[in-house]
Amino acid sequence: MNQNVKDYVSEKVKEMISAHSCCKELKEAGQKWLDALGTEQEAIQTQNLIAEIEMDIVTADGLYVFASSEAGAKVFGAEMAKNVAAHAQELKASGVKYCDCPACAAAEAILAKKEELL
Repeated sequence: MNQNVKDYVSEKVKEMISAHSCCKELKEAGQKWLDALGTEQEAIQTQNLIAEIEMDIVTADGLYVFASSEAGAKVFGAEMAKNVAAHAQELKASGVKYCDCPACAAAEAILAKKEELL
């Protein structure tokens, strides 16, 4: 991986793991990747990071389903859950594949560099 890609992805990983919407598992994978840069663990942690992103990134459909559920209402609050569900429908209608929260937006940017990372 060239240095420009590494620098770009490093910034996106930092954005992702500092986002309030980033789950614990993805934060851990991101931090492990950052810690492994320049070591013999870098390649395996890159694979682990990509795998975790692919498991955790939320699609617009997934966001809608979650926001429309009881669990979504507990997380967001009833009124905000309705707003999030409506936003998810807008995302889907506009052709956006993933949630646009800070964590998912950074994760999507990292996935766009997947071929260059692996």
